[in-house]
Amino acid sequence: MFRILLALAFIVIAYGIVNAVAARLLDAPFVRALGQAGSTASFIPEFWSLKIQAALSKALVFASPMVVNSDYEGEIAGAGDTVHITTVGDPDVNDYTGTVTYQETQTADSLLLIDQQKYWAIKVKDVDKAQQAGNVAPTITQRAAYKLKDAQDQLIEGLFAGAGNSVNSGSAVAVTASDPTSAYDDILVPLAVKLDEANVPTDGRFVVVPPWFHGRMLSDDRFIRADANGGQGATLGNGRVGRAAGFDVMVSNNCTNTTGDDYRISAGTNAAITFASQLVETESLRLTDTFADGVRGLSVYGAKLVRPEMVAIAIASQT
Repeated sequence: MFRILLALAFIVIAYGIVNAVAARLLDAPFVRALGQAGSTASFIPEFWSLKIQAALSKALVFASPMVVNSDYEGEIAGAGDTVHITTVGDPDVNDYTGTVTYQETQTADSLLLIDQQKYWAIKVKDVDKAQQAGNVAPTITQRAAYKLKDAQDQLIEGLFAGAGNSVNSGSAVAVTASDPTSAYDDILVPLAVKLDEANVPTDGRFVVVPPWFHGRMLSDDRFIRADANGGQGATLGNGRVGRAAGFDVMVSNNCTNTTGDDYRISAGTNAAITFASQLVETESLRLTDTFADGVRGLSVYGAKLVRPEMVAIAIASQT
């Protein structure tokens, strides 16, 4: 009997020691870190979506609200959606001679196709997360936003090829370093005239130029002088660098290189192009066959030039 009691006491003591050691090990920093690293429980899709959209709105040039409108963005839900855009023609104005004749309302239907799909997907290993200080989410969202922005910008810039107005009948105009004033006289002013002749409102006019063209403008006192750019300074944000010839001037590396050293300069108002983008899916998942989390996102978007007469282009040559 004594031996049985002694054995039971030994088992109780051993059990207590094992529990104490296990609790200590489970509380160790490296175990806690690995446990957190391998968990996707803290992932919030809405947070990531908002972070990416916020970064996009700060970085876009061609897809910025100054260049395009997003009037129909709330109507898309996924890739393949089609938004019908109805335009109404102007009524006739007639002489009144005692009778009134009613005309049929003239409407036209155009389609905004949400036909662009882009995704991003990254793998975060448990060991990498355990060894990192801080959250990797800001870096990932920033890079994802930049890549999405670049793709959207290029899509919208390409729509300006359908502009209803062009300077010099679409032929290249030389804007050389030895004659930088030609940027203002031979490109910006003619663009403004083309828009004036098309009855495009002067409010909200923009022009998007490549960096080298902006460099030419900096050599022209009419652009850099305080009373020439409204006293707003050299940098206004969202790619805006000042004002000239009635335009808000914006700089983008996505201006099309049409041929050789020739680049497209695009001008107009944001009523001409409509753009719709939606970050449809953002999710996290535990990857199989590896110790890592996966995070991925899918974005669908589309753009359409609905008012070609409200934009104008010029081809500027560096030589």
